[in-house]
Amino acid sequence: MIKRTAYVCLMLCVFYSAKGQVPSADAIMKDAYKIAAKEKKNVFVMFHASWCGWCHKMDTSMNDPACKKFFDDNYVIRHLVVDELKTKKELENPGADEFRKKYFGDGHGIPFWLVFDKEGKLLADSKMRAEGDGPEKGQNTGCPATEEEVAYFIGVLKKTSRLDAAELAIIQKRFRRNDQ
Repeated sequence: MIKRTAYVCLMLCVFYSAKGQVPSADAIMKDAYKIAAKEKKNVFVMFHASWCGWCHKMDTSMNDPACKKFFDDNYVIRHLVVDELKTKKELENPGADEFRKKYFGDGHGIPFWLVFDKEGKLLADSKMRAEGDGPEKGQNTGCPATEEEVAYFIGVLKKTSRLDAAELAIIQKRFRRNDQ
């Protein structure tokens, strides 16, 4: 009886202590790659923060009923929290900022997004750059809104998904609304 009570207490402590912990960037990405391999998709990861209006626009656009299925059918979508206010630092995913820096996303604002294959190989990022420029160069498109940003985003989607021209046109139309 005492062993059983001790076991239950231990399990409750583990449950309640783990419940409040924010998962690490590494754990989120490992899980995403595993699902992507199983479902034959790529991984779309967005760095964002609770206060970021453009981050919310990006989520709203990707989750719009007109195009949500297109994203869900082609990508395992994950969010990594960075750049939170001092009063909300506990929301940040441990290791997320370092992960963003690894792909030259620091100092470029948020949202900042990356697309990986199921093995974790970087396929694309949210930075428009001149032909021949390295990964540290470029301008973050964030949540695509302008004609140029949306055209770049559509090019990335075309390269990293099975979306057809009609589906890409719907996504393009939806994201152009962000510029209004």
